[in-house]
Amino acid sequence: MRYRTLGGTGIEVSTHCLGTMMLGSVGNPDHQEGARVVHAALDAGINFVDTADMYSAGESEEIVGKALQGRRDDVVLATKVHFPMGQGPNRGGNSRRWILRAVEDSLRRLRTDWIDLYQVHRADHRTDVEETLSVLGDLVRQGKIRAFGCSTFPAAEIVEAHWVSERRALPRFRTEQPPYSLLARGVENTVLPVARRHGMGVLTWSPLASGFLTGRYRKGGPIDLGSGRAALTPHRFDPALPENVRKLEVVEQLVALADDLGCTLPELAVAFPLAHPAVTSVILGPRTVEQLAGLLKGAALTLDDEALDRIDAIVPPGTDLYRADGAWQPPALTPGALRRPVADRAAADN
Repeated sequence: MRYRTLGGTGIEVSTHCLGTMMLGSVGNPDHQEGARVVHAALDAGINFVDTADMYSAGESEEIVGKALQGRRDDVVLATKVHFPMGQGPNRGGNSRRWILRAVEDSLRRLRTDWIDLYQVHRADHRTDVEETLSVLGDLVRQGKIRAFGCSTFPAAEIVEAHWVSERRALPRFRTEQPPYSLLARGVENTVLPVARRHGMGVLTWSPLASGFLTGRYRKGGPIDLGSGRAALTPHRFDPALPENVRKLEVVEQLVALADDLGCTLPELAVAFPLAHPAVTSVILGPRTVEQLAGLLKGAALTLDDEALDRIDAIVPPGTDLYRADGAWQPPALTPGALRRPVADRAAADN
């Protein structure tokens, strides 16, 4: 396992990070098996573990907390805040009020006194980013977190946050966590260049594109829309839809490329993001020890220029064939934001 510096933090992290979204009721509810996944990752040289308060409603943090007992000092621990954690209008978001409550809850579930990297899970257009940066800076000074970053922020939001940090003399986001895969290359346009320009560490998620790059979904093969990820978002897997036909065609080309390289499709998918100069670490999200072992085989795979050129020919740089964050839509794209009042739509009075 190789290690890289996480942005300007001085913290050394493994080039693969253990993501724990699948540990808990949403994925693997067996806490002992979840602990074995964590221990197997650490034994393989991974020193970076990423979770979030909303993963299985806090259960993932609890599993990670139990698994790290006795090994906490050797692990760079990351978690996130933003999504609702219960009923009520103020039990989520990026406000000072909620973050101060949420960080204490995460510390308790994780059984630790500090969090190495505390990430804002999504942008919150109800909250001034100055308020968010201010409270995160306070938490750094209190020693409850060591550094903070953002996750799945558009490039414009990252730039605005850095501008506010400079103008208001506030600590800044040190990392960004975007979706990035062979099928989701849109972040290459602006997010990754902006992160690199500002010296941010980048940890990418969903290298397997929610299962499309596992080899489970193939052109002409059966796709069960009633189980797994397909059951949660069937429109993203339904083979009757043209956009999914295109994805399945691309998967076939990538399988052929993987065969030529002497690796599997998942190994190719896991190796791909690390070729980008902005990427620090790739998050792996296994449900079992066996899945982790399979994904780690991609850690030793180096893609040369010829292989990357062939990938570019299949999926052009900056192209999104699969939008990993399909559930979120920028407020600026809602019909109400796109349309002037009817009376103002004409250039001249009738």
